[in-house]
Amino acid sequence: MIIGVPKETKSDEYRVSMLPVGVEELVNRGHQVIVEKNAGVGSGLLDQDYSDVGATMVDTAAEVFAKADMIVKVKEPQADEYPMIRPGQAVFTYFHFAASEPLTNAMLNSGATCIAYETLRDQRGRLPLLTPMSEVAGRMSIQQGAKFLERPQMGRGILLGGVPGVPPAHITILGGGVVGSNAAKIAAGFQADVVILDVDLDRLRYLDDIMPANVNTLYSDRHNILEQLERADLVVGSVLIPGAKAPQLVRHEDLKRMKPGSVIIDVAVDQGGCIETTRPTTHRDPTYVIDDVVHYCVANMPGAVGRTSTYALCNATLPWVIRLAQSGVQEAIDSKGPLYDAINIHDGKVCNSGVAEAFDMEMHTL
Repeated sequence: MIIGVPKETKSDEYRVSMLPVGVEELVNRGHQVIVEKNAGVGSGLLDQDYSDVGATMVDTAAEVFAKADMIVKVKEPQADEYPMIRPGQAVFTYFHFAASEPLTNAMLNSGATCIAYETLRDQRGRLPLLTPMSEVAGRMSIQQGAKFLERPQMGRGILLGGVPGVPPAHITILGGGVVGSNAAKIAAGFQADVVILDVDLDRLRYLDDIMPANVNTLYSDRHNILEQLERADLVVGSVLIPGAKAPQLVRHEDLKRMKPGSVIIDVAVDQGGCIETTRPTTHRDPTYVIDDVVHYCVANMPGAVGRTSTYALCNATLPWVIRLAQSGVQEAIDSKGPLYDAINIHDGKVCNSGVAEAFDMEMHTL
């Protein structure tokens, strides 16, 4: 198989979808890997690092898309990449279709097979390709929250951990999954006052057992959310329904309950956001203010720490890239295994229930 690795073009995206070791592993198995020049620069990886292990380096993304049987990316195809994707080609990346009808329609029209990192489940029901970036985003959410709570960034002027005689910040985390638990760990390290809300009582019991004393848990219902909004200096939105649009837990009118200068970090923005006032932002222009509440809704948070994120992501994706290269898409369909569940679009049809529901489209079984 010919595997293509284009340079990411989303705003301030510094990750790359394959490490040189991945190229070497694929080449040793008889595959060809085509890499666009400078694809790895944002992660500190040089073209020579790839060519030394057998990659074919090309000048443009168009050459990568034209020659490759399978495209491996980090972020969803951008508008200028849509015309390059052809029928029968496999594209393996984060898609988050439920957050973008234009992307969904473009991929349906392309005739490609779209295999989404975020809906691949392993034999234990976990999301192994979503987990590493969720870990990064969760930890970054507190790092960014600390920054934007500073007064020059339009925040309240709050130090997360406070100082002797002055209370710490109160941090509310909506969702106790991978993002939420990682956010809580970092926030606890800052000595902030932290509350995690979730609807899964077993998950709350687990978090209550493992978290430090300054992290408490609450069942996520409307009353508890509103109470927490009134107390919060920082709210982290970390709700996930794999493949589907995130539920909106905070309404526009709820912002009036929050303190002026408080901050929302909506990590769920990739799936449409769990705050009604969320809209995607970029690392260059990361925030906006509504009703005196600072919103940080960067849609590719881990892209800012490209080197860490690239290594974390590629450690997880490489075994699945190899499996697809070795067996092909049809075998993934026939096997009804993890890669089968990751196929969101195939042959111009939606194959994921969450995507179909988001846009009232017909759901097809492979």
